[in-house]
Amino acid sequence: MPSRFVPPGGRFASRAHVSGKTQLKVNASLAVIAASAAALAVLAGCSSNKSPSTQDDGVFTYLLDRKSTWAEDKIDTMPPLPQTSNLIAFNVSQNTPLTFAVDKTTLTVGKDGVVRYVIVATSPAGARNVNYEGIRCDTYEWRRYASINDDQNGWDQGSAFDFKRIENGELNAYQAALYQDYFCASKLPAGDAKQIVNNIQYKRTQTSINLR
Repeated sequence: MPSRFVPPGGRFASRAHVSGKTQLKVNASLAVIAASAAALAVLAGCSSNKSPSTQDDGVFTYLLDRKSTWAEDKIDTMPPLPQTSNLIAFNVSQNTPLTFAVDKTTLTVGKDGVVRYVIVATSPAGARNVNYEGIRCDTYEWRRYASINDDQNGWDQGSAFDFKRIENGELNAYQAALYQDYFCASKLPAGDAKQIVNNIQYKRTQTSINLR
């Protein structure tokens, strides 16, 4: 009597006669399946034994995860004290009583992306506040290197401080005015020193340039 094939689940199938040729085909299929499984196992073993890659994966390495390599240019000497004939006035706010001007001979653009300058703020009574400062275009920050001393005849570097955020909306926020109107564009200096000085002198703000 032919044997019965019991499928998974326990139900009996109808009787069937399995010829010798059919049995050979079944055995061949099982052999192929077994060989494929063995090949996959070998590949899996090779993959698990592979040592971790130290190569940069490009798109998987985010720029924000990279350490900054920025370094500030070294300031070896202080600029000369400003002369009235070298001052170029610029607008900060219609509501401030102070007037602001940059000494055009002291303005420089560093390899570090910092625009450095001497600023002179003058009160209606004629009192002056003079600083040597720098504005960093890529971070919207500014710092002070020195202020004029009490005798008005030299620099006092004791008033220096490191970079800090530029404040917006203040009555005398001249750093914000310089950054936005003349010094920087797309987080980079808006040109070399000569170009920036010319823009201040002829009141060519970044807004007016972009409208052309």
